[in-house]
Amino acid sequence: MRQRAAVLCGAAVIAAGTVTAVPAEASAPRPTRTVPAAPASDLHWKKCATEDYPTLQCASVKVPLDHARPRGRQITLALSRVPHTAARYQGPLLVNPGGPGGSGLTLAGFVASSLPAKVAAQYDVIGFDPRGVGKSSPALDCRPGHFDPVRPDSLPDTPDVEQANLTRAKAFADACGEKYADVLPYIDTVSAARDLDVIREALGSEKINYFGYSYGTYLGAVYAKLHPDRVRRLVLDSVVDPSDVWYDANLNQDLAFNDRHRAFLAWIAEHDAAYGLGTDPERIESAWYAMRAALARKPAGGKVGASELEDTFIPGGYYNGYWPYLAEAFAAYVDDRDPDPLVEAYENFGALDASGDNGYSVYTAVQCRDAGWPQDWDEWRDDNWDVYEKAPFMVWNNVWYNAPCAFWPTRSRQPVDVGNRELPPALLFQATGDAATPYEGGVTAHRLLRGSSLVVEEGGGNHGITLSGNTCLDEHLAAYLTDGTVPRGDGEADAVCPALPDPKPLESKAASTSSRGSTLHALLGFRR
Repeated sequence: MRQRAAVLCGAAVIAAGTVTAVPAEASAPRPTRTVPAAPASDLHWKKCATEDYPTLQCASVKVPLDHARPRGRQITLALSRVPHTAARYQGPLLVNPGGPGGSGLTLAGFVASSLPAKVAAQYDVIGFDPRGVGKSSPALDCRPGHFDPVRPDSLPDTPDVEQANLTRAKAFADACGEKYADVLPYIDTVSAARDLDVIREALGSEKINYFGYSYGTYLGAVYAKLHPDRVRRLVLDSVVDPSDVWYDANLNQDLAFNDRHRAFLAWIAEHDAAYGLGTDPERIESAWYAMRAALARKPAGGKVGASELEDTFIPGGYYNGYWPYLAEAFAAYVDDRDPDPLVEAYENFGALDASGDNGYSVYTAVQCRDAGWPQDWDEWRDDNWDVYEKAPFMVWNNVWYNAPCAFWPTRSRQPVDVGNRELPPALLFQATGDAATPYEGGVTAHRLLRGSSLVVEEGGGNHGITLSGNTCLDEHLAAYLTDGTVPRGDGEADAVCPALPDPKPLESKAASTSSRGSTLHALLGFRR
């Protein structure tokens, strides 16, 4: 897959500026233009500054619970804004961190401060909590403490363990149905996309610019399908494959996360001097699974059993900046019989608080409603054991994360065909080794969004790659947001940027990760 991207793109696309770049407006079905002035808004913005983002403002907007009944029950969406400061105003730039279930309020501050100042100054950068999320109302929390440790072992190697996990999944679905029966039919991507248009109207803008990560790419593509004439610019980073929403997407994720976990283990082998776990990745993998088996028998600190161990290490599949911390916890447990660093890593990366409970509630509500899921548990069991034989790392943990969809109390919609010939050129970013949204999804979306451009991070494995320290990627992003310029290549990708180097062990004088990358991935979260 990595070689294919480079070969198809051709020899001239190794770094920013080495491919033909054209303004997006040049080939757009409708010419776009700079918005002449900031429009009147119906929103009442108040200061909600933080130490990191001192110009952040907040507001709220009412939207119909059911967009088919616009005068019916209203719900509230929380918004944030970093206002433009330049004379040249290019309109609102709505940003979304993914999920479903991710809060975007702080992301507005991050994006505004991470873009080149001259670019950010031309936009009102708008964050929002989608329906059901965070400070929006109502905010879902179906079953508080659903992920409290210690959960049953995710691996259903006995009927009793399988039944324990099924009981938990059904209890979560039942709790959602009991608490939110009147809301769940309207917690889905199409409804959230229609909310974006209400936000657009409240902002007083004829068109929006949109920048989404992960699941946010699907939300943006669905909005663009509904209202292609209201999209000015569209940036999609770490692109959901719109052709396998959502059951098949999780099976494909399992294969990709296993590869990413093995890349982490190979990295540990390269740094044996720091971790003392050996130089053979296969032996290190055996040690990891032996640790898992030991924790299944005796959880570390009474908190980290086998399922919690998986929760702790799955984030390393999203972002390699976590590798040094995970490797230290792994080595301490195996080499020194010290469980404390593992418990600390679980608390930092794996444990869920009330915000996480809310995010998971919205995640399940959207995924279960968006598309059909097998109702016959035998199909789940057979499909996932088949994948487990090839890629055991995340399979069953992922099954139980999504298993409430087998018992969900609302009917499923049909996935949206996001194919689009009416948009101005969109700009897509994709890493070749992304596990959460595998590379093929970016290629598929690129094909479906006619006139789009695909920028590939060759050899990269992180999920969420712009504004994370890769100058080559960020130059393409800045050029697009400045004047609509997109790269144009002859192959599958339009431009290829080299990946950032993997982190160093914490003992090294080199920083383990860029602060910007760490901040971004804390905002994006996991399971997106």
